[in-house]
Amino acid sequence: MTVDYSDLAARIDALCHGETDAVALMATVVCELHHAHPLSDWTGFYRVVGPELLKIGPYQGGHGCLVIPFSRGVCGAAARTGEVQLVPDVDAFADHIACSSTTRSELVLPVWNGAGTLLGVLDLDSNTEAAFTETDVRELAAILARVFHDAR
Repeated sequence: MTVDYSDLAARIDALCHGETDAVALMATVVCELHHAHPLSDWTGFYRVVGPELLKIGPYQGGHGCLVIPFSRGVCGAAARTGEVQLVPDVDAFADHIACSSTTRSELVLPVWNGAGTLLGVLDLDSNTEAAFTETDVRELAAILARVFHDAR
């Protein structure tokens, strides 16, 4: 149950070629990624909409939290620190926000454009413990860097 990242990256690159609108890019990436990752039960973006504030963006899966401050949860930690949050067991993450009671693990990556502006975070939630790996981190970070380089 692995992701074919070379195929996923090629599809995303082709679909997003020439697009600079961040929300359009987020919608396309999340759709492709959600259907490609067998263990992601919720896949979505939280957009930076104000100082220290994330708001839900395009996503696939059940409902997500609508607003997350940088000071709370795994998504907030990724936005606040600018670092990937790979959480194999959400119950062990002291400040985890349970948008869904079935979530067992989470991966959150900050999303930057080429000018160094934080656009938001990509959040993958799984009902399986330790669903995400360092391979997911490395491959998704590369995809996000390419796709959002010129995003506004």
